[in-house]
Formats: sequence, structure tokens, C-alpha cells
Amino acid sequence: MIVGVPKEVKPDEFRVGMRPVGAEVLGRDGHRVLVEAGAGLGSGFSDDAYIAAGATIVADAAEVWARSEMIVKVKEPQPQEIAHIRADQVVFTYFHFAADRDLTIGCLESGCIAIAYETLTDDLGHLPLLTPMSEVAGKLSVQEGAKYLERPWGGSGVLLGGVPGVEPGHVLIIGGGVVGTCAAHMAAGLGAHVTIMDINIDRLRWLDEIMPANVTTIYSDPQAIRERLQWADLIIGAVLVPGAKAPHLIRRDDLRHIRPGSVIVDVAIDQGGCVETARVTTHTNPVYEVDGVVHYCVGNMPGAVARTSTQALTNVTLPWAARIANQGWEKLARTNRHFANAVNSCRGVLVNQPVAEAHTLAFEPLTF
Repeated sequence: MIVGVPKEVKPDEFRVGMRPVGAEVLGRDGHRVLVEAGAGLGSGFSDDAYIAAGATIVADAAEVWARSEMIVKVKEPQPQEIAHIRADQVVFTYFHFAADRDLTIGCLESGCIAIAYETLTDDLGHLPLLTPMSEVAGKLSVQEGAKYLERPWGGSGVLLGGVPGVEPGHVLIIGGGVVGTCAAHMAAGLGAHVTIMDINIDRLRWLDEIMPANVTTIYSDPQAIRERLQWADLIIGAVLVPGAKAPHLIRRDDLRHIRPGSVIVDVAIDQGGCVETARVTTHTNPVYEVDGVVHYCVGNMPGAVARTSTQALTNVTLPWAARIANQGWEKLARTNRHFANAVNSCRGVLVNQPVAEAHTLAFEPLTF
């Protein structure tokens, strides 16, 4: 199989879909890897490193897309990339279709096989290709939130860890999954007062056992959220409904309960956001203000720490890319239900039900 790795074109995206070792691994199985010139530079991987691993460097993206049977990327195809996709081409990347109707329609019209990292499952009910980026985003949410709490950035001027004689900052985390857990560890390590909210009592019990003393667990409901918004300096939206649009747990009217200069980091923005006033921002222009509240809603947070993120991501995606190349996506989907869950669209048919419901589109189960 010919596998293509184009350079990411989403603004401020510095990750790459495959490290040089990926070309080595696929090459051993008889596959060819085409890498667009400069694709790995943002993550610290030179063209020479890819060549040494057996890849072929291609001058431009159009050629990579035209020659490749499977494309391995990081972020969802941008409009200029959708124009390159052809029927039966496998595209293996993050899609987050539920948040973008135009992307969904574009991929359906292309007739490609859209295989989404974020909906591949495992025996424990986890999302193994989403987990490493959730870990990065969770830790980064506190790092970025702490920065934008600084007064020069429009924040309230609170130091999350406090100092002797001054109370630490208060961090409210809505969602106790991977993002929320990593955010809580990070914030607690800084010395902040941390509250994690979730609707899964068993998850809250587990978090209560493993978290340090400065972390409190609270059952999440609208009233409890409103009450805790009043004292929060940093609010982190860490809600995930796999494959579906995120629910709005903080409404526009709720902002009146939040102190001016507090910061919201909506990590769920890739899935539409769990804050009603959230809209996608970029690393170049990451924040905006609504009713005195600073909003940080960058749609590709892990791209800011591209080298760490690329290594973490490709650790889990490369084995699956190799399996697709070796077995073919159809055989793999027939024999592995977890991989079948990653197939979101197939030859013009939408086979992911939550995405179909998000956009009121026709859904058909995956068949062969």
C-alpha cells in the first residue's frame, strides 16, 4: 500500500501524522510512505530523517493525496484538502464530524473511507487513540488557564498556587474523564483548590480515592454547576460524549455567576464545546472575552506542544496504520469491532449514528 503523510494545514498546527520510524515499520512490511516536504519540521523531524527511514519526500500536498491509497493525518481535512480526497481513499485522522456539518458533507461527497481516531474503542470502553491527546489537553488546559489568569492577558490576576498568607486559586473541572483527571492532577500539583464534577458516581468514587487532599469531587447537575461557578477562577470544560456533539453545560446566562477576569478553557470545543458562548479560536488568537469572562477555546490545543503530542499520538496510531495497510480496512473492520467503530463514513454513506443525529443526516450501519 502507498501511505501518504501530508503537512498539516490547519492554522498553528505543528504535529505530523507519522514519525520517521513509521516509515521504517511500514517499509519492513513492503509498503511505501510518501511524506510531504517539511511535514515533520514542526515536531522536530527533518526530511532527512524520513529519507533515512525509507520514506520518499514529495514536493507538494497535491501529489501526496493523488498518489496515496491511505492518508495518515492529525487534524480533520481542511477545505483545501477535501478537494484532494477521492473515492475509496482511506483517510485515517481525527475528524470530529459532529462539530462540523460542512466537513461531514464534504467527506461523504468524496466517497472516501473516513476512519476517525476519536471513535476507535477497546475492550474497556475507552478511546485509545483519543486518550493521549486528552492527556496532553488536560494538562495544557491548566497551563494555559494559569497564563490567561494573569492580569496582562485580561485575567483577574490570581496565582493558582497562591503564596504563604494568600489563598490559592480555585479550579472547577466539569467532566471527570481523561481530560478532567489530568487537569486535576496538574492543578492540584500547583497547589490550587480543585473541584471535579461528573455524573458518574463510580468515577467520582475512584477519583476521590486517587486524588490528593486539595481535590474535591461533586456530583454534576445544573444547580451545583451554577453554585461553583461563583468562586471559580479557572473553569475547565472536559466533557466528552464519544462521537457526538458536546452538551452545553454552561449557558450564556450562567456567565453572570462568574467573577470578571475568571478564565474558561473549553477543551470540548473540538466537539462543539460544552460552553454556550464558546467558539473555536487558534493559538495565534487564543482568547476572547464575553461578559468579562476570558474564553480560551483553541481547537487543536495539543498542537502547541507538537513534539510531545506527535510522539504520544503516533505511539498509538502507528500500530493501527500498520494493521490497515497489512490487512486492508474492510477485512480489519469485519474482524475487529473496535476498529469498525472508527469507520465514520464509507463510500458516501454515513455509518456513525451520533454524527448522523448531530446533523440530521441519514444513517446506515456499516455493511460489507
